Amino acid sequence: MSVLHLADDGEAADLAGFLSRLLHYDRAAAVRLQASGTALAVFGRPPSFEVLAVRAVRLDKPYEHGLDVTLDVTVSAGELLDSVDEAAGTATVPAAVTGPPWAGVLPPRGGWRPEPGLPAPDALRATVAGAVAEFRSRTDALPEERRTRAELDRIGREIWSRTVAGTALPVRAVHAARTFGFLRATGAAQSGAARPGLFSSGSWLRLRTPYGSVAVRRTGLGVGGLDVSVR
Repeated sequence: MSVLHLADDGEAADLAGFLSRLLHYDRAAAVRLQASGTALAVFGRPPSFEVLAVRAVRLDKPYEHGLDVTLDVTVSAGELLDSVDEAAGTATVPAAVTGPPWAGVLPPRGGWRPEPGLPAPDALRATVAGAVAEFRSRTDALPEERRTRAELDRIGREIWSRTVAGTALPVRAVHAARTFGFLRATGAAQSGAARPGLFSSGSWLRLRTPYGSVAVRRTGLGVGGLDVSVR
């Protein structure tokens, strides 16, 4: 089995945290791994968010067997988590599994152009907090006879499908970024390079941060509608 040599124990801890969050929403979660050079992308699809999320991981070297081999495989998220050795800064690539449909639908690698209008990180976090508060308020106010899964889902779709400020980015994409640790608060003002950015390529939009990215098709819903890229 191939061993991934992570850049340091912090990268190993962040990878383990990402996988743990994903497994919280889906105990049988699979992840698609793509590695080339010293960059690893770990793709997952938390069903509650209807998105694909990816964690960008820095590698010291991709494999024990050389740097000239690329990696592209779908594996069990639980098995990958079990293999992470934070002290050693390594993870073992588990045996491949039959990939779910989303694993074959990814956004383009290139052609991304900056899109204007994305609010500052604090404003993005406030947008998510406001949406969560509204969902709780509206669902708490429902009479018992209307507190059905269908009604809760309807309210959720209405709130999370709204777009952020003057952009076409749905709030659910920002919620996923926040939940998976991509929108981290910092003690000082973030530099331009560290700030989240919004990009487009064809029908896709991408929210990019230093820790991972969430991308969504402007016109799409369902399995192929949302995805994540680290670039």
